[in-house]
Amino acid sequence: MSNEEFRAALSRLAAGVVLVTAQEPPLDEEGRGEDVGMTATAFMSVSLDPPLVMVSLRNDSRMDDLLAEQPLWAVSVLAESQRHIAGRFAMKGRISDRLLFEDIPYVRGEVTGAPLAGGALATLECRTEQRVVAGDHTLVIGRVLAARVPSGDGGPLTYFRGTYRQLG
Repeated sequence: MSNEEFRAALSRLAAGVVLVTAQEPPLDEEGRGEDVGMTATAFMSVSLDPPLVMVSLRNDSRMDDLLAEQPLWAVSVLAESQRHIAGRFAMKGRISDRLLFEDIPYVRGEVTGAPLAGGALATLECRTEQRVVAGDHTLVIGRVLAARVPSGDGGPLTYFRGTYRQLG
């Protein structure tokens, strides 16, 4: 089986789209670390008791490297109106994370300090419980420390056959 055949087959699986965020530890005691974000479609609930979720990160990506050091991170479940956010944080060869967050409304998570996208359907603040290397990705399992449903408006942003879609 070729990589193209595998990718084509799995592109037929619709997935929700989330923004995973974390804050780098500050370089000094007075500063704040840089915010880091990435779009993910490989995100799922793992357990209700205890509340666990999982995200799959490409090995040696910036987020993988950061979450190997920083145990606190957050997830914003993106609404169908937030396609621009998903696209921005999924770009290859993108600009700095600081600039990516510049004109996106967000609040800081009370528990993690990570950015939570304004207008998201739901937000979760997590602490890493376990990391499992699986091929060219690392599965990061996090305990959910806080969950909120700030916006009930609109449907979810989904990803199907290589493009962002809306339900319905």
